Amino acid sequence: MKTSITSKRAAGWATLALAVPLLAACAGDYYQVSDVDSGKSYYTRDVDRDDGHVQFTDKATGDKVSLDKFEIREVTRQQYQNAVGK
Repeated sequence: MKTSITSKRAAGWATLALAVPLLAACAGDYYQVSDVDSGKSYYTRDVDRDDGHVQFTDKATGDKVSLDKFEIREVTRQQYQNAVGK
């Protein structure tokens, strides 16, 4: 009897281990990226960072943006949608 409880528990943990990353991927992240020099803000869901630079596509305009001096802040889905007009 103890082995069936252990195997059920193991199956439950395995299911949880698979479900958590899938749920996290579906939720997605929303970012506001600000140009420190100009103060302009951009909104995106995907930011590529490389050697002190950042590259992304601004979802409001569709422009590809590359910045050297920037600040990245995670925002809510509602803030993101309000900013990009969707």
